[in-house]
Amino acid sequence: MADLTRTVTADDTARAVGSGDLDVLGTPVVIAWCEAATMAALELEPQLTSVGTHVDVRHLAPSPVGAMIEVHAEVTERTERSATFAVEARDGGTVVASGTVVRAVVDRERFLARL
Repeated sequence: MADLTRTVTADDTARAVGSGDLDVLGTPVVIAWCEAATMAALELEPQLTSVGTHVDVRHLAPSPVGAMIEVHAEVTERTERSATFAVEARDGGTVVASGTVVRAVVDRERFLARL
């Protein structure tokens, strides 16, 4: 389990990231924050890392510049090769995003050698 707190800046808006034309938290940013929380929640040996393989997140409510967003990730299923997380982002008492993120656990060197 991991909790992160982020403050929405002008660089995090839909307008700034190209996902819309309003100055509110952009969907790609809230998804990235959810993924960051999953990374923080996953304890791996140093030679291992994880890569995102599936994201199913609904962006439910807008958040203005200056809003403080609390992101929570919790492991719901774990195997040697993958982890599934429930994620949620809140702006105060309002759920602004929720869903599921799946990450594959990989050996860093073997993964990069395939490129």
